[in-house]
Amino acid sequence: MRHLSRLFDFIRSHRTVVAVLGLSAAGGADLMGQEPDCGARGLLRVVVLDQSGSVPIPGATVVLRWTEAASARRPVREDAGPDGQLVLCAPRDAGQATVWAEFGYASSDEAVVPIAAGTSREARLLLHLGEVRTGRLIGEVRDALTENPVAAAAVSVQGRAEVAETNRMGRFILSGVPVGVHELSVRHLGYAPLSHEVTVSRGITTEVEVGLVPEPMEMAPIVATAARSRRLEVKGFYERKYWGELVSGGSFFTAADIERRRPVLISHMIADEMGIYLECGLRVSSCRILNRRGSSRFVPGGCEMSVWVDGVNVGKGGPDSVVRPVEIAGLEIYRGPASLPGEFSGSDSGCGVVVIWTK
Repeated sequence: MRHLSRLFDFIRSHRTVVAVLGLSAAGGADLMGQEPDCGARGLLRVVVLDQSGSVPIPGATVVLRWTEAASARRPVREDAGPDGQLVLCAPRDAGQATVWAEFGYASSDEAVVPIAAGTSREARLLLHLGEVRTGRLIGEVRDALTENPVAAAAVSVQGRAEVAETNRMGRFILSGVPVGVHELSVRHLGYAPLSHEVTVSRGITTEVEVGLVPEPMEMAPIVATAARSRRLEVKGFYERKYWGELVSGGSFFTAADIERRRPVLISHMIADEMGIYLECGLRVSSCRILNRRGSSRFVPGGCEMSVWVDGVNVGKGGPDSVVRPVEIAGLEIYRGPASLPGEFSGSDSGCGVVVIWTK
């Protein structure tokens, strides 16, 4: 109680009212003197006041973390001067500061202040002087083997809903933790979960350093399911697809594959996917599918591929006049007789075969 008695004695005897601005531009007038010269770096002024915001509190402890610095930096922990202020030049790589104040059992809320080069920023911290029944936990989470910071680790206190996530420097803050002994839980995928007993004191910040141990992950099996077309199953499409993809003996497309590509005409999709050429007349829907290589010999002008629909050879007419893309359940494309299944072979299959199965 000695700290609080000193504080209340100071407030009763102090008659000066200080006006504090939230943010000020670089080069603004100092409240209690001249600003230090920070050069091109940012300047941060912390002002600690009583709960009313009118009386500065000398000797209060200011705790500050550069939370957006490119490199790891230890927190600042310094006492405010006789005017209740602490003025600091920010590191060159700092982009943000998290700051709060403590005095005996009294504590302020946290303030997050953006830092910019060549500018001056000011944080006003009000001490809560009433009965304080909570404390604060701050800490760092690192890999126990490499000592590298562990980002995005989930830190929580058993029995409380609040979960803090570590930043890219592995740091976290848990505020408003009830006084007493608690179970601190730290979890991150790829590391063994950690539980550790911590004691939270009234109005005091407790610092914790955590080292997580990597462990081999035992994950539940990932199962993907898809419903097969009964029609394609009976017609042997899936069996041919399995073996064809295994030995590079053809190309296969399901209705889902076609829907993802959304072709206007199925011949256009075949040409785009397979590098097969189209020869179209005046009617676009009558495009013929040409293969430049047929029967293991190069055909300069290309030769027309045979088209099958639902197991029936419809000759060498363009498929677009027979079926629309939305009606197709499965599509098989064979470039030549070497990869062609027996059921689609014939005297006219030397230039390859396009097999279409409707829904």
